[in-house]
Amino acid sequence: MKKGCAVIALGAVLLLAVICISLFFWVKSSYNGLVKADEQVSAAWAQVENVYQRRSDLIPNLVATVKGYAGHESSTLEAVTEARANATKITVDPSDLSEEAIARYQDAQGELGQALGRLLMITENYPDLKASQNFRDLQAQLEGTENRIATERMKFNETARGYNTMVRSFPTNIIASIFGFNTKGYFKASEGADTAPEVQF
Repeated sequence: MKKGCAVIALGAVLLLAVICISLFFWVKSSYNGLVKADEQVSAAWAQVENVYQRRSDLIPNLVATVKGYAGHESSTLEAVTEARANATKITVDPSDLSEEAIARYQDAQGELGQALGRLLMITENYPDLKASQNFRDLQAQLEGTENRIATERMKFNETARGYNTMVRSFPTNIIASIFGFNTKGYFKASEGADTAPEVQF
C-alpha cells in the first residue's frame, strides 16, 4: 500500500513539474514574442520619423530657392517656416505610440504638408523659378520623400497591426496585460482624403 502511494505521489510531482516547465516555456515564448513585435513597431516608427525628418531638412533649401524668385510672397514663406518649426517640436516616445500621440504628430505634419502645398502653388506664378534646375531638383526630392512617407506610414500600420493582434489575442493577451504591453495607434487618413481633389489644367 505504501509503495502504491509513493508511486502516485511521484507521478503527481512529475506531472506538476511537467506542467510548471511547460507553463514557464509558454510564458517565456509569449513574452519574447511580444518584445520582438514591440521592437519591430519601434523600428517602423523610427523609419517614419526618418522620412519626415528628410522632408523637414529639404524645406530650408526649398524656401531659400523660392525666396530668391518670389521674395514678396513672404507670408507663404513664413507659414512654411512656422509649420516646419511646429512639426519638428512634436515628438512621440516610441513606448507611447497611442492613437492620441500619433494623431498629434500627424496633425503637425499635415499642417506642414498643407503649407508646402501652398508654397508649391505660388511657384506656378513664377516661370523662371519653375525653370530653375535647383528648384526642380528640390521638388523632385520632395516628391520622392512624400512617396517614402506614405510607404513608411503603411509599413508602420502593418507592423502595429501585427503587434496589436498579438496583444489582443488569447492567451497572449494575458501575458501582455501582466507585463504592460499595450496596443499601438495607427496613422489614419486625413479628413477629406476620401474626396478626390479637383484637378484643373
